[in-house]
Amino acid sequence: MRRSGVTRDGRRRESVVTSFAGDGGRCWKTAKTMKRYFQPVGKDGSTAKKPTPSPLKKDDNNDDKTSGEDSTKKEPLKFLTWNANSFLLRVKNDFPDFSNFISAFDPDIIAIQIMMRALSSPPFRNYRVWWSLSDSKYAGTALIVKKCFQPKTVFFNLDKKASKHETDGRVILAEFETFRFLNTYAPNNGWKEEENSFQRRRKWDKRMLEFVIQPSDKPLIWCGDLNVSHEEIDVSHPEFFSAAKLNGYVPPNKEDCGQPGFTLSERKRFANILKEGKLIDAYRFLHKEKDMECGFSWSGHPIGKYRGKRMRIDYFLVAEKLKDRILECKMHGQGIELQGFYGSDHCPVSLVLSEASPTNSRESEIST
Repeated sequence: MRRSGVTRDGRRRESVVTSFAGDGGRCWKTAKTMKRYFQPVGKDGSTAKKPTPSPLKKDDNNDDKTSGEDSTKKEPLKFLTWNANSFLLRVKNDFPDFSNFISAFDPDIIAIQIMMRALSSPPFRNYRVWWSLSDSKYAGTALIVKKCFQPKTVFFNLDKKASKHETDGRVILAEFETFRFLNTYAPNNGWKEEENSFQRRRKWDKRMLEFVIQPSDKPLIWCGDLNVSHEEIDVSHPEFFSAAKLNGYVPPNKEDCGQPGFTLSERKRFANILKEGKLIDAYRFLHKEKDMECGFSWSGHPIGKYRGKRMRIDYFLVAEKLKDRILECKMHGQGIELQGFYGSDHCPVSLVLSEASPTNSRESEIST
């Protein structure tokens, strides 16, 4: 089955969607495999059966031997986020390169944002997967965690209701011993003043602000495709993106004009979320200057007016109390030919933290 849509750069796109009905044994086998790992999310965000937000059973930790390095860690320290833009297709077409990349980086937690209904199986033996996928075959998130780092709880919404997923499966929230880890796939702002466009994004930003200001005794690590470029340094061509239009449409509010993800309205709301939530943009914390080669996580189509036009819209945001532990935050794609993007229009982004020192732990306890 083919589904049509419009990409971020305004191009028409058709994508193949695997159907559960027909197409012979191959599709039946794919559908059967996929059913093992997800269930649809209803329009109200609920599921037919309750998901499994509970922590891992002790037996799960013994399925595979972990490396000596992992066994010495008390908490996850290496993280990866990636908008895979159809994870099933990435596994089918780009898995060897992506697998080698994962093996080399060896992340403790992988946060995936998924276009289409597309998680087929856990990619590696030493990880366990939590997923939240939409019934509309759009959006969706997955959290892939090494079995030696057992989350205490996993929720699929901002309200921590175990029986309900966010609409479109856009949220996975995991609580570990010393921090909270949030993987989100923010809705695109869109180009026009419509119910599923500007208003949808405003509602999302309002909910995110309400979430980050809630008191908690555990610092937050928030990652994912947040669909916004905070400042001019975060896009390759600020003037181009500021003046971008779709079919000549000009929004009534000037702050909504321009490329979705780079409008003044979105950027102001994002800045307020960072300020009120006391969050640090890990990449910009380490990289103060503009990097035209490796400083962006999304790249336009190599053919057409968006060639060479790039944005940084995938983030790791960490609580201020964790900023002194940020060792590395890196974009793993480069160039306008999408090297290191593994078939997606987004590249993976990684974060590495240092181990918590006794001094940092005492300071955190005092501050909370």
